[in-house]
Amino acid sequence: MIVTRLHEDQLLNRIGDLADLLVDTVDAGASVGFLRPLDRTAALTWWKERAGAVGDGRLAVWAACRDERVVGTVSLAFADKPNSRHRAELVKLMVHRDARGQGLGRGLLTTAEQAATAAGVTLLHLDTETDSPAECLYVSAGWTRAGVIPDYAADPAGVLRPTTIYFKHV
Repeated sequence: MIVTRLHEDQLLNRIGDLADLLVDTVDAGASVGFLRPLDRTAALTWWKERAGAVGDGRLAVWAACRDERVVGTVSLAFADKPNSRHRAELVKLMVHRDARGQGLGRGLLTTAEQAATAAGVTLLHLDTETDSPAECLYVSAGWTRAGVIPDYAADPAGVLRPTTIYFKHV
């Protein structure tokens, strides 16, 4: 696997693969902000809307490719307020069903953590569906559980689920 940080033009060039990954992730049941069925056009639009934030540095996106196809991604959303520039949010860690179980999620997480440190970020935070497989990854990678918010977001089937907030000093 080759993991690359995408610049704005690279994100737009890979937008079809990124949209397919998002559709696959939602179809597989991951709670990443969308309901099933996720239309590919809606996924394309969502990724296009991220391009400006990538261009101006508010968002960093990495893509993991296998055989020229994006099979995983992770992003860091950097805080824009003067009193919070030391922190960033880890968002949209996704691995295609065909690429799971090979350590790619861990590799993407490590990539984002190392990039955060290099950017001067000392605190990362994220939220994930409570009792999801992602929780095992975050706990095993040293993230600390801050708490649970009940009925935080609907899962892809539309059922309200709790979310767990995690943080990590890097």
